[in-house]
Amino acid sequence: MVQHKDQRVGIFVDVQNLYYSARSLYGAKVNFKEILKEAVKGRNLIRAIAYVIKADVKDEKNFFDALSKIGYEVRAKDLQIFPGGQKKGDWDIGIAMDSIEQAQKLDTIVLISGDGDFVPLVQHLRRALGCRVEGIAFGSSCAGKLKDELDLFVDLDKNTRRYLIRRIRREPENVAPQQPKL
Repeated sequence: MVQHKDQRVGIFVDVQNLYYSARSLYGAKVNFKEILKEAVKGRNLIRAIAYVIKADVKDEKNFFDALSKIGYEVRAKDLQIFPGGQKKGDWDIGIAMDSIEQAQKLDTIVLISGDGDFVPLVQHLRRALGCRVEGIAFGSSCAGKLKDELDLFVDLDKNTRRYLIRRIRREPENVAPQQPKL
């Protein structure tokens, strides 16, 4: 099955996976609007769900609201903090369950994550449920086995200008900007 305009598409975004990959690899933020455009590619979008972890950090609500305005349904859960101080926050089972439950209404599922734990999910969606499964992630931090199982893989590393929002460094207010050396 190839991409065509009549395909019904469901998009499932592992926000934490993309966020930490972009921060670690590039010191930048993800442009989720451009990723949504890439995932849809002119096809019929049925659902786009962004899975987030609430960690009570600055501007978290603004970020979640921005995802909603772009066109994502935002599903949030609290960060778990264990007695020893360890923290856990992932949506792997939620993403798996939602994509399996939605599969009968979709022709193509776009998994936006580089997490190798999703390999059995991709296999099930393709073989048992007959869906085309595409993936979008940073190739340099994506599990090789996941890339191998997908019908199509979009490597965000190949066009960082489009898919990243670079952090802008600001000069302190009371300091004159340095003049370039001639």
